[in-house]
Amino acid sequence: MDGSREGIGSNDNPQEQLHGGCYKLQGGCRKIKRRCGVNEFAPSSSNRGTCFLRRKGAGKAGLRLRRAALWREFSLKGRTALVTGGARGCGLAFAEGLAEAGADVAVFDIIDPIEGFHRIASKHGVKTAFYKVDVSSKSSLENGFAQFSKEFENKLDICVPCAGINRHLTFLEYTYEAHQELLSTNVMGLFFTAQLAAKQMIANGTKCGSIVLVASIASYMAIKDQNSSAYCGTKGAVRAMCPAIAKELVPYGIRVNSVSPGYVRTEMTAAFPHLVEKWKTDIMNHRLAEPDDIMGACVFLASDASSYMTGQDICVDGGVTKW
Repeated sequence: MDGSREGIGSNDNPQEQLHGGCYKLQGGCRKIKRRCGVNEFAPSSSNRGTCFLRRKGAGKAGLRLRRAALWREFSLKGRTALVTGGARGCGLAFAEGLAEAGADVAVFDIIDPIEGFHRIASKHGVKTAFYKVDVSSKSSLENGFAQFSKEFENKLDICVPCAGINRHLTFLEYTYEAHQELLSTNVMGLFFTAQLAAKQMIANGTKCGSIVLVASIASYMAIKDQNSSAYCGTKGAVRAMCPAIAKELVPYGIRVNSVSPGYVRTEMTAAFPHLVEKWKTDIMNHRLAEPDDIMGACVFLASDASSYMTGQDICVDGGVTKW
């Protein structure tokens, strides 16, 4: 750790700087090398409880050091992320959250991104790019990855397959073609986005690979007041495949988790204003989420702060699935 960063000066006391940038207080501190190269600190076996990060009453210098170590866990500086469905809604919020944490971000979508996307690069000092890609098309997805890989020099550490669609049709109304459309985007598109991302991560040798699949509360429950039998099935497939993919990618050091948003105020839900008002009464905290409410879970799963998590789902739903 560079002592000049995060407000930690070389003359701060009472810590002593050790070789490699580790700090200690009156006792042993062993430096642990995380698999992503982030320095972590823990008490040595002979001086348990004296490590600077864990010792209470270490003063302002210690507090700054602990905070610096905490924020490093969430930092994505130097990493590259890809978000599908990132032109608006939750996908755009995920893209901005990853950029704010320091990652360069590429976005795939079939529609042009809203103006806010174009401000991300200058706002957060990162590289961004947009590619018009239809994830339901094998050739479009493969071409998008080829272009992205070339322009980002094969770098990829984080992938968030967020592209998804829904249809407000009853179970008895659904046609084979309409259901196939949902499967092609929500299941096949997501699956092969994750697969192509994993192959690129393996090829570039990243040591901090993270794939964050976007599922839904629809994988846990029927959506009240909305006809969503096919959509529930596709999101159930996403959540079910997560631990299986995670298991297969463990040997490559790639983690795979999912996030299940609840009712979120996006362009997709805006098409049903009468349902939005009803949903408010169904949610434990009586409000719909904004995309930014889901963003934190995505950044957490992409970062070293979740380095011991794989094959898990985080449900961010305002409590709707719990009452």
